[in-house]
Amino acid sequence: KLAAWVRDTIAARHITAITVFSGQMGQYVPAEFAGRVVIDLCDVDSAKFASYADAGERAWLNAREARLLAAEEQRLGQRADATLLISEAEAALYRSRLANPARVNVQVIGNGIDAAFFDPASTVPHPIIAGLPGPHFAFTGQMDYRPNEQAALWVIEALMPKLRALYPAAMFHIVGRNPTGKLMAHHGTPGVQVWGEVPDVRPFLAAADMVLAPLLIARGVQNKVLEAMAMARTVVLTPDAAMGIAAEDGAQWIISPPDPDAMCARIAPLLAAPDARAQMGAAARQFVLDQHGWDAMLAPLAGLVGKGGEGARHAA
Repeated sequence: KLAAWVRDTIAARHITAITVFSGQMGQYVPAEFAGRVVIDLCDVDSAKFASYADAGERAWLNAREARLLAAEEQRLGQRADATLLISEAEAALYRSRLANPARVNVQVIGNGIDAAFFDPASTVPHPIIAGLPGPHFAFTGQMDYRPNEQAALWVIEALMPKLRALYPAAMFHIVGRNPTGKLMAHHGTPGVQVWGEVPDVRPFLAAADMVLAPLLIARGVQNKVLEAMAMARTVVLTPDAAMGIAAEDGAQWIISPPDPDAMCARIAPLLAAPDARAQMGAAARQFVLDQHGWDAMLAPLAGLVGKGGEGARHAA
């Protein structure tokens, strides 16, 4: 039905350009369409599934998905007038997986954040969390997405025992829809609260002393990280979660390997220094304002779809 609707729309209207979001939708661009085609892959999904397979997770199925996606990513790149990736790192990875990268016009358009919406000055911290002693650590995201589930379970099983040995009232708050059974099994255990889907993540971010993003597998740019930074939170994240965001370790966020002792060693000094935490949060928000506003991020798009200048802010 969708393929038929696309063809009917092209036939009935003066369509000069098609923008496709995600590789899965590329199949609906008719082969005979003569206008401009811009495909936004965001990140290299085939590499993500290859990582799952390499880690032994449903290895045969994920390896097959990785092969099929890689073939489709290559086909779409050759079909499109421009193929967009979310960061220079993802663009380099994509090009490295192409049989003939010279035939594909790869461009980078990063994620933007509505910093006026994610503004700590206009957000009241969640009253229940604010009324508990803490310290409080938050993780946000779609919680049936495997990398998010994996990261949250790592915090529960590896990091929180270390933190609670130092801070017996420490709490880890998991905020996001569709928490899995594995996560719900920990709900209400000492130091763990699974909130599930909430109407607004901002009060939870505002109530957190720190926001954690210890992703073990990550692709592209993590919106959860940019949202927390816009909310002037101190963000502690792994190198994988930091990809595609050019913030400075120790100034605008904290990068730690996924090792509970190493992460505790980075967290403890900041918990003991509220002023330093506030300073890092302010620097994080300023970084988002300067580097990830929507106007700056979307400036190249008009040119890519043939509605403006050249629009090649980041040639990859």
